[in-house]
Amino acid sequence: MRDIPYHTALIVGAGPGISASLARGLAAAGLRVGLAARNVDKLTTLASETGAEVFSVDASDPAAVARLFREADMRLGEPDVVVYNAATAPAHGPIAELTPKAVQNTLEVSAYGGFLVVQQAARRMTPHGRGAILLTGASASVKGYPLSAAFAMGKFALRGLAQSTARELGPKGIHVAHFVIDGGVRSTRRPDPAHRPDGTLDPDGIAQTYLGVLRQPRSAWSLEVELRPWLETF
Repeated sequence: MRDIPYHTALIVGAGPGISASLARGLAAAGLRVGLAARNVDKLTTLASETGAEVFSVDASDPAAVARLFREADMRLGEPDVVVYNAATAPAHGPIAELTPKAVQNTLEVSAYGGFLVVQQAARRMTPHGRGAILLTGASASVKGYPLSAAFAMGKFALRGLAQSTARELGPKGIHVAHFVIDGGVRSTRRPDPAHRPDGTLDPDGIAQTYLGVLRQPRSAWSLEVELRPWLETF
């Protein structure tokens, strides 16, 4: 028996790491899964493993996002779980030297794309009075670091979007939650240091937390969850 009260999930910004672990967890829980990314070639193995539908999308393009949801409606069924996990290489460097175009691109993917996806999800979920929208944030969602102004701007905006829509859509039966990923995420390129086991965030562990939020009864919904390695010092 399915213990997650949803049927269809669409992950926007899918790839290795958090979204791959989440796709596996959702599929194992019995949900149909859709994977959307700018580069769909990287999704072939994951789609085969999870039986997922694959979609190409530029999350910062309103027409492309609207088209994504129309295609998902037809090929997957209206998603009642939508995850925004899109990312791009952020503009990084001294504030006086950042190029406006690079900053604009960071904001478009981190925040504006989140708005476009949340809007399309809300239009589908509101008439049914149910659904879940999960947004992936970062340490920069709550504190800006030197040389990372653009990334902080985008993640602060995404967090504001999550807080506002959670309060707007929650009373309509739609669970909106923001996740602060406060630390490095483990990967083949970023393994745990030998002297600090579990010093990075395990993407499978992160996915378990996302799935746990989807299982929450509406009498006790989490609107924000912070995840960090037990050895984190900041």
